Amino acid sequence: MELRQLEYFVAVAEEANFTRAAARVHVVQSAVSTTIKNLERELGTPLLERTPKRVLLTDAGAALLPRAHAALDAAREGVDAVAEVRGGLRGTLRLGAVATVGLIDLPVFLGEYHRRHPGVFLQTSTAPSGSQGLVEALLERRLDLAFVSGPGPRPTGITLTDLATSVLDLVVPADHPLAKRRTVSITELAGLDFVDFPMGYSNRTVADRAFDAASVPHHVAIEITDLTSAVDYVHNGLGMALLPRVALGTGQAAVATLTVTDADLEWPFSLATPSERTPGAAARAMIAMAHDFLWRGRTSPQRA
Repeated sequence: MELRQLEYFVAVAEEANFTRAAARVHVVQSAVSTTIKNLERELGTPLLERTPKRVLLTDAGAALLPRAHAALDAAREGVDAVAEVRGGLRGTLRLGAVATVGLIDLPVFLGEYHRRHPGVFLQTSTAPSGSQGLVEALLERRLDLAFVSGPGPRPTGITLTDLATSVLDLVVPADHPLAKRRTVSITELAGLDFVDFPMGYSNRTVADRAFDAASVPHHVAIEITDLTSAVDYVHNGLGMALLPRVALGTGQAAVATLTVTDADLEWPFSLATPSERTPGAAARAMIAMAHDFLWRGRTSPQRA
């Protein structure tokens, strides 16, 4: 049994798809299929059940998966130990990230990490369902670390290191009846149309919880996934929005911004790490840098 066989098996098991697994390990699909078949032949039993829609683990595959993870983790730790002795980190760090407009200057942070550890390949990705999707990817071992945002209970199996926070302010068109005011109660927003993000995005979670706590209906008329375009949607009369204060900046003549005085609309930003597996050396270096670099504000977090 070879580590490459285990790597391909884990990729297929986690992606539930040979094509996605092949893309993940950077080989053609036929190579993955052949390698898995050879592994099944060596073990004398099928590990995967191939269906038209997805690939499922057999009982034998389910039994092998945690052992395969352990073997790959041990091999990675060995490589890390040798790299540290030789004076430099190596390998790939799979990093998830949500939009951090105004909160954290993530390119500056990652640029500093790259200068410190040029031998580490940074593979960044997002998730269609926002922070919730990134947490799921961490739990499924498809990511090593993730920058996420959102309130509420800490997910089981995940450790969150809080790095920054902002407040969601109410943004309305400049000609809206509320536009001349500075503050508003959340109860005054009942029945009004909102531009917001899909379920799973952290700012939508913050808003939903605030409305639920006040027993006020949150009516989302249109959903978007691009934070930077939200003001344009408001300006064009598609609804009002609750947006991070640090992302709004100044000089937004087309809209007005109000503070919601009686609702918890804090929007936290955190580094998420899996608590049930030991991070590799490259991940540990990023965690340490996050504590040092981000907490001390050296990324100029107020810069949009």
